[in-house]
Amino acid sequence: MYSGLERLDLDKRLLYVRNILIFSLSFLIVGLVYFQLVRADEYVELASGNRLRMIRLLPPRGNIYDANGVPLAVNVRTFDIKSYPMNLRNDEDFEGVASLFARHGIPMTPEGLRESIEKQYVAPYRAVSLATNLTLAQVSDLVMDPDFQHALFPSPVWRRIYPGGSLMAHVIGYVGEITREDLETQRDLYYQGGDIVGKSGVEAVYEEQLRGAVGDQVVEVDSRGRKLRDVNYNDPLKGNDLKLTIDMATQREAARIMEGKRGALVAMNVRDGAVKAFFSSPTYDPNPLTWGISSKEWSALLDDENRPMMNRAMSGSYPPGSPFKVVTATAALMENVADTRTSFFCPGRFQLGNQTFRCWKRSGHGRETLIGAIRDSCDVYFYQVSVKIGIDKLIKWAKELGVGERTGIDLPGESRGTIAGREWKRARRKEAWYQGDTVNYSIGQGFLLMTPLQLARMYAAFANGGRLVTPRLNSEKPPESVQLRITKAHMDSIRTGLREVARAGTGRVAGRYGVEVAGKTGTAQNPHGEDHASFVGYAPADDPEYVVAVLVEAGGSGSSVAGPLAGQMLAYLVEHGK
Repeated sequence: MYSGLERLDLDKRLLYVRNILIFSLSFLIVGLVYFQLVRADEYVELASGNRLRMIRLLPPRGNIYDANGVPLAVNVRTFDIKSYPMNLRNDEDFEGVASLFARHGIPMTPEGLRESIEKQYVAPYRAVSLATNLTLAQVSDLVMDPDFQHALFPSPVWRRIYPGGSLMAHVIGYVGEITREDLETQRDLYYQGGDIVGKSGVEAVYEEQLRGAVGDQVVEVDSRGRKLRDVNYNDPLKGNDLKLTIDMATQREAARIMEGKRGALVAMNVRDGAVKAFFSSPTYDPNPLTWGISSKEWSALLDDENRPMMNRAMSGSYPPGSPFKVVTATAALMENVADTRTSFFCPGRFQLGNQTFRCWKRSGHGRETLIGAIRDSCDVYFYQVSVKIGIDKLIKWAKELGVGERTGIDLPGESRGTIAGREWKRARRKEAWYQGDTVNYSIGQGFLLMTPLQLARMYAAFANGGRLVTPRLNSEKPPESVQLRITKAHMDSIRTGLREVARAGTGRVAGRYGVEVAGKTGTAQNPHGEDHASFVGYAPADDPEYVVAVLVEAGGSGSSVAGPLAGQMLAYLVEHGK
């Protein structure tokens, strides 16, 4: 029997134990409510994340074809070695994988692996690529290695190749892995680290059309990361194919014509702007860029003094030289400064104040009318008429013909060139505009710069009767053009002069290839060396179909160097371009 004092002490202890039990039970109940009700979804997701793995399946890009169905960009099957970030956590994991790759000829460091995973990381259960562009033989060799970890697995992927190689590099462009900067700035949630995107050329412009739709695969794994079963699979959808206006055979002919030269050749249909050849020389092979090159090789490409990656056809800006004289002639006719009967005497030089401006023919051409001045490329004629026109009206008609604006071709990186003028010179040079500047402009010199593509577009307008067409590479893109405010009679007068150039003028050599050509030679001053040589023309002269612009950097004479090249290209187009 307990005494009253002992019972009181026992009751206190029992009360204490009961309170502890009640408190503990209440704590457990609150915890169960919190974890099973309040945060239930979160922990279910975490549990699934430890059990489920997601693999992002990139689609094959759409193929790119030339006008005749010749493949220019296609896909081949290769393999990536993938893993999940949650399975590579410590230094030993990274060192083991790097050592495995190194033994099989795949250069990789633990630091490189960490950086690659960090760049691709989205979630711990979403697979990332550790090695790319492996052949079936390489993958088989890796998988047979005893050290091939359960955390690694091969995954088939599509890679881009360019059968045309350097011939089509500046048109097609190339693809490459999306950069971290792109991911941070782009608003399209489609992309993730490790994805392949168009970097230049048609590949970049038509990225959305070519890229396709991503698929995904969800698999269930055991506690060691080994696959148990497929949970879900969504096929990736191939991108849409793209057919270009470019003709591979014509492009190959352009490359043959420009072999060994620095410059560009543009060939285009004068009626609808369909580009048939678009060649920049020198060029480069885009295939290594797509599959991956070292930083040293990339720097060598960028630092090459010949700038093979520069698309001279539309990004190279040059003094247009004498091909610009059609602009001066247009301004003279439209502003009633001169007509086809107006003549000026050319003694071989033109005196303006204390400045002397020379004609290319030092002995002079004698008395010249507009058509004769175009035929003979008489500088003095255009010097004199430009003073009467004035710079403002000259620039007005230059803008009408597309000078100083992008042509709108469906390629990135097009240059506007430079049209300059009073305000431009005042802002850039802090100087007033002088009549001597206008005189230089009249023959395509001075501050004036144009691209070969702009010149081709301008001459296409004279060939088709007054429409400024938009050059296009996508065959499905509808033709676009702007009607010029130049009267038909004046256009015909200038066309007559351009026909005379190839019949009996400075461009006679261009017309010796079996087709009648109309066009203009150009020899423009080059501040870095010998003159640039150019020729812009169209054929057949009586019913034009194609326009060709040729520019040879530091080529010397337009009539003896560029003229024959353009003549050969035009003859080829007329014979084979149907």
